[in-house]
Amino acid sequence: MGQVTFKGNPVSTYGAVPEIGGRAPELKLTNEALVDVSLGEWSGRKKLLSIFPSIDTGVCALSTKKLNDYAKQHEDVVMLMISADLPFAQQRFCGNEGIENVVMLSTMRNKNFSRDYGVLLEDGPMAGLTARAIMVLDENNTVIYTELVDEITSEPNYVDALRGLGITVEPGETL
Repeated sequence: MGQVTFKGNPVSTYGAVPEIGGRAPELKLTNEALVDVSLGEWSGRKKLLSIFPSIDTGVCALSTKKLNDYAKQHEDVVMLMISADLPFAQQRFCGNEGIENVVMLSTMRNKNFSRDYGVLLEDGPMAGLTARAIMVLDENNTVIYTELVDEITSEPNYVDALRGLGITVEPGETL
């Protein structure tokens, strides 16, 4: 069991995030076409998993926009945005914001994902949703980088995650 905070208040998470150097747990998530997909969909490609509670919050939306901009410049990497939102809400957000370069995925049919990846919020006002985390997997789904963000309302460390993907981030560059 891990612990993060939500607006400064402690919140427990179930399990532990995958270990660096280990293989990422298999996942089955639902895409915008209401089709269940797995990591095999992007076999042979590096993957960034941005996991967050809901696209309808300011930080989640901001993170998705920032990563969408980077994905536009790095088509060799797939960036997966994962939340409990229904695909309809994810599509609405993407349409309204011009998001076209990331893949939106929903946990709506797979409650085990949150447990398997150590991000299930067990208590607090957002219990049942996911904590904020960012993970990088290599082409073979080996975990290269993980961050379970300490404070749910804070942004992840984009620079270290992008470096894990092999994307050069200039000194002093911020996202």
